[in-house]
Amino acid sequence: MSNDAYQTPFNSRYASDEMKKLFSPRTRFSTWRQLWVWLAEAEKALGLQITDEAISQMKAHIEIQDSEFALAAEEEKRRRHDVMAHVHTFGLAAPAAAGIIHWGATSCYCTDNADLIILRDGLSLLLPKLASVIHCLSTFAQEHKDLACLGYTHGQPAQLTTVGKRACLWIQDLLMDLRNLSRARSDLRFRGVKGTTGTQASFLQIFHNDDSKVEELDCLVTAKAGFSSAFTITSQTYTRKIDADVLNALGSFGATCERIGGDIRHLAMFKEMEEPFEKDQIGSSAMAYKRNPMRSERLCSLGRYLQNKPKDALDTYAAQWLERSLDDSAIRRIALPESYLCADACLILLQNITTGLVVYPNVINRRIQAELPFMATENIIMACCANGLSRQATHEKIRILSHEAAAQVKEQGLDNDLIARIEADAFFACIRDRIPELLDPKTFTGRAGRQVERFTGEGGEVELALRPFEDCLVLGGGGGGGGGMAELKV
Repeated sequence: MSNDAYQTPFNSRYASDEMKKLFSPRTRFSTWRQLWVWLAEAEKALGLQITDEAISQMKAHIEIQDSEFALAAEEEKRRRHDVMAHVHTFGLAAPAAAGIIHWGATSCYCTDNADLIILRDGLSLLLPKLASVIHCLSTFAQEHKDLACLGYTHGQPAQLTTVGKRACLWIQDLLMDLRNLSRARSDLRFRGVKGTTGTQASFLQIFHNDDSKVEELDCLVTAKAGFSSAFTITSQTYTRKIDADVLNALGSFGATCERIGGDIRHLAMFKEMEEPFEKDQIGSSAMAYKRNPMRSERLCSLGRYLQNKPKDALDTYAAQWLERSLDDSAIRRIALPESYLCADACLILLQNITTGLVVYPNVINRRIQAELPFMATENIIMACCANGLSRQATHEKIRILSHEAAAQVKEQGLDNDLIARIEADAFFACIRDRIPELLDPKTFTGRAGRQVERFTGEGGEVELALRPFEDCLVLGGGGGGGGGMAELKV
């Protein structure tokens, strides 16, 4: 690739080799050739005069070679038609088949069926990676299921939760993404062999109005492509609502990525948790001490991009005219690959982050202790009432002492000394010995630890969702296999 020409950062920086290959020109045009082979094989099986030599030559040249790209480009420049340019180029490679390539078909037989194959195979690459991320986070949640930490509502300290329970919030959303992407994949159907406006008229002519042979042709090619069914009804194209359906699932996953990345960035700001930070990594060109959460920041950035891609597909679907209009073509060449490449990049980041999260329990505890005195006041009031003190009198005492302690914190920058004030006040003498017990963080986390066990443990929601992916679950691994932390290129 020339350094003097623009290339997408998905290709140069972010996406995996296998995803880039899937959306490469070689894969696309070789898939067209494979579709022509399947069509010719099925037509021959149903009685059309296609020679064994023609089939053999076609099969020998399914993968388009580097030298053929230039031939196809020159022909397309002359004809202004990409499919016919490749029909011509394939015919040069397989001269015995030149006259029967694309017999009865329309351009969308190649383009749309190839797109459906690539959309399916792309989801097959993404799903195991997503399952591995969930698996990694599940292990993390189990390890930290009882580690109490501050919860936050409205951006303010709230009732305690645990580090593991918070991770389960992320897992739950990722499980929804796993379900959405799995459903999108299982819902995909083949366009099949339908002709110019979806009526199969050209194939009826070829088979002399033998309706059964046309239906069998459709079924044969659909099975060869690995689909369980084809659409009964299409126009020239498969409905662009399919693109919207798939991109909606990917876009929803993008929103999850930004949500998780934002949480990790906030926790890094509090110094409670950090993403991986390598030995020689530089956080800032000026501030040498910085440990910027660049992975999570990138995850938010790419997730934000991905969650906006569904609008491209929705607008394109809505703008289609009658049986087809070509204003879908250019935008789909960009939106479909970039959505998949972006989702792939997000999963690489999530794999890298979730396998290397660092938790700082001492910082977490210090932050708890700074807020716990206020949170513990309800427990203290209840304990005083149990010892015969007036609830209202106790509440008033706590109110006065709390405001005094808050003034110390906010106006003078001192530590929260509410507990020391309570212990020093004779009014609370009857519960003074119980104060350490009333301040134990573990008593403030409710059923958080047990919820994590139920959610991530044997027979739980996470295990059940990951069972279809057991053979490809690798802690920190992805589509390429192998253990350890998923590597970032940059």
